[in-house]
Amino acid sequence: MNTTDYLLNNSNDNGLAFITKNATVTYCSFKRICARLIHELNNEKIEPGNRVAIWGVNSPYWAAAYLAILKIGAVAVPVSTLLSADSFKRNMTFADCKYLFVDKSLYTRFVSCCEEFPYFILDDTLLKTGDLDWDVPDPNFDTELDAALMFTSGTTGQPRAVRITHRNIQANTESIIKYLDLNSEERMMVILPFFYCYGASLLHTHLRVGATLVLSNSFTYSETVIDLMETTKCTGFAGVPSTYHTLLRNSTFPVRSLPNLKIFQQAGGKLYDSLLRELINSYPLAKIYVMYGQTEATARLSYLPPELLNSKLGSIGRGIPGVSLSVVREEDGEYVQAGEIGEIVASGDNISPGYYNDKEATQEKFSNGMLFTGDMATVDEQGFIYIVDRKSDFIKSYGYRVSSYEVEACVMQIPNVVAAAAVGFPDEQAGELIKVFVILCDGSTLKSTEIMDFCHVHLARHMWPQEIIITKSFPVNSHGKVTKSELRKYEIG
Repeated sequence: MNTTDYLLNNSNDNGLAFITKNATVTYCSFKRICARLIHELNNEKIEPGNRVAIWGVNSPYWAAAYLAILKIGAVAVPVSTLLSADSFKRNMTFADCKYLFVDKSLYTRFVSCCEEFPYFILDDTLLKTGDLDWDVPDPNFDTELDAALMFTSGTTGQPRAVRITHRNIQANTESIIKYLDLNSEERMMVILPFFYCYGASLLHTHLRVGATLVLSNSFTYSETVIDLMETTKCTGFAGVPSTYHTLLRNSTFPVRSLPNLKIFQQAGGKLYDSLLRELINSYPLAKIYVMYGQTEATARLSYLPPELLNSKLGSIGRGIPGVSLSVVREEDGEYVQAGEIGEIVASGDNISPGYYNDKEATQEKFSNGMLFTGDMATVDEQGFIYIVDRKSDFIKSYGYRVSSYEVEACVMQIPNVVAAAAVGFPDEQAGELIKVFVILCDGSTLKSTEIMDFCHVHLARHMWPQEIIITKSFPVNSHGKVTKSELRKYEIG
């Protein structure tokens, strides 16, 4: 089945699909918007396999454009709204996009580069469309066809886009729905962009069960998002570590009464144990799902059941339904024993067939249907996985292999710290010196020397930072993850 038919195959036509600042959209209205955009693509003679870009903030129109592209067998190319005009054109050219759906506000800002491609502007007029024909589902649709190209975060130079098939999306969606036990009564607060695989997974899963997505396109003022969760009676929230850093350490979230909020999803990087404990204490009746995934796996690879959060604190759990997850030694590819460090390797129907137009990178990352994640981890006696660090983020100092996560986790135990990022800097004697960048709560008077003293008490000597730098913000990519390659450009001293 085509993924669009799969996602909209629910019986909730009169239910709310989206709540935004300015409108509510039922599933029936949403299908009409999709049909309107399918008509637009057909008029432009877009064919199966053609790449079609979507450049805009989260909205019912973005989602409709995405589903319209998939419905006709074309390939959706979601583009980050944070890109410059040059980067946007680079990605469009790399993917050989034949058409562009563009948000009205972005078109106004980047009209010159938009007009280089055939385009359609997504705006409020789509809510006024009348009934249009909807083709019946094709039972013989080939789900091995590409559905989307998802650009990966943190790449420089040549773009890198992950091929995601219809089978990948449907398999991962079914797995996530199963372990989260989602249903049509859910109201998910969405702050993660749909162009990010994590955000896309929220769209996929909640459309599939006929639930409601509450959209907010800014987290700059976290109190506004908290207020929106309260007024719309959201049952779910999903975020990356930086999201939870802000909510727990720099907002009223820990003391707000949000009785409808019953499911937290956390992925996109490791959330430190100290913050997980704060989340548990703030919302003891909610289910907190710590998850792990990659764009190359469509979205999710593992989860830790909420009931094990205290006994397995720090673990990403085990593979989700339909996914085989293991940790293997680098030197011989054999499974690690408890306590040994190896690379996480995954297989399942959600694993991408590879990168678009990049055979070398595909061969490096994928082998015989297996995904080599680049994340280093250990396992315990029960097979629960604990990430140690990214291969690229280990710090080699004085002959020791230092986990940046472990240094950061130590600093995050200090209540006035909102976020911490540890990186290594070249040094002739040490190999690499450890430097930690820190963001403090508003109004905090904590000094770098106090943080250093704390590290000296709680970390082994070879893990002591050489320098603590207090800053107002970190460089982050379009997915909200800290870009450590940018932090490494700072000179030490």
